[in-house]
Amino acid sequence: MRVALLDDYQDVALRLVDWSALGPESEVVALHEHIADKDALVSALAGFDVVMAMRERTAFPRDVLERLPDLRLIVTAGMGNRVIDVDAARELGKTVCGTRVHGRGTAELTWGLIISLLRNIPREHAAVLDGKWQVSLGVPLEGSVLGVIGLGNLGSAVARVANAFDMEVLAWSENLTADRATAAGATLVSKDELLRRADVVTVHQVLSRRTRGLLGAAELALMKPTAYLVNTSRGPIVDELALAEALREGRIAGAGLDVFDVEPLPADHPFRQLDNILLTPHIGYVTRDTYSLWYGDAIEDIWAFYAGTPVRELGGRPA
Repeated sequence: MRVALLDDYQDVALRLVDWSALGPESEVVALHEHIADKDALVSALAGFDVVMAMRERTAFPRDVLERLPDLRLIVTAGMGNRVIDVDAARELGKTVCGTRVHGRGTAELTWGLIISLLRNIPREHAAVLDGKWQVSLGVPLEGSVLGVIGLGNLGSAVARVANAFDMEVLAWSENLTADRATAAGATLVSKDELLRRADVVTVHQVLSRRTRGLLGAAELALMKPTAYLVNTSRGPIVDELALAEALREGRIAGAGLDVFDVEPLPADHPFRQLDNILLTPHIGYVTRDTYSLWYGDAIEDIWAFYAGTPVRELGGRPA
């Protein structure tokens, strides 16, 4: 049995869990570089029986799956993966299984970005290294208004932390009720009111047809010039070109982004030319405990599949 572990950027996959548990007949190979080209991906995975996909970093559409006749099992980190064509996999006799999820690392990173933006931590750090001292004025959290777009598990966790900072919390999503907002320590408002009033807007929506481009030029124009936007959800929820223009022209104060339309972020992306933006490489879920859980569950998935009793099998979903 040959197992490929994709997108192991940090070179940790083979060290976090004991892959020898799969038995002496198995070969486990970690691939550290992202493979975006379909032909290159098919070539790299030729002859592998099992592939573990790290979240949605690598897509498996039908035309790729059709060219991998030896592939029998795909394990994805987490219990959902929009870039794997699960229906096509099933039709081709391939099984797709997931793993459990761990903690609220993305909510924690959200606060890291918010505090770093409002207190200018990256800029002050660079200034100290450069021999300077106190080069900016921060914005306090206390008394500020946080606007949470999407009040699910992660959005609610972010809202509760805001309460501890004595911030006013506004919330909106298409199906959010006033009672659910109140339970998370937030006030339900319209999307437009949230954008107009918030000092910080944070996005916690699932990417779908409804949410793609949810925040475009018109929505960004509603925000205050002193406001910040944080997105740790999915890149395409925010119109990147509209955001880059708003930042470049100073129509909003800044942005903190962990997610992008194309990942890794292209070298010529306009975000790289801005000085009022804070970028992290989609690390909301990238913690030691999370990875250990995912890789450990992958071993369990592989054993169960070869025993004829797959666990955590994914069902098909609309593209």
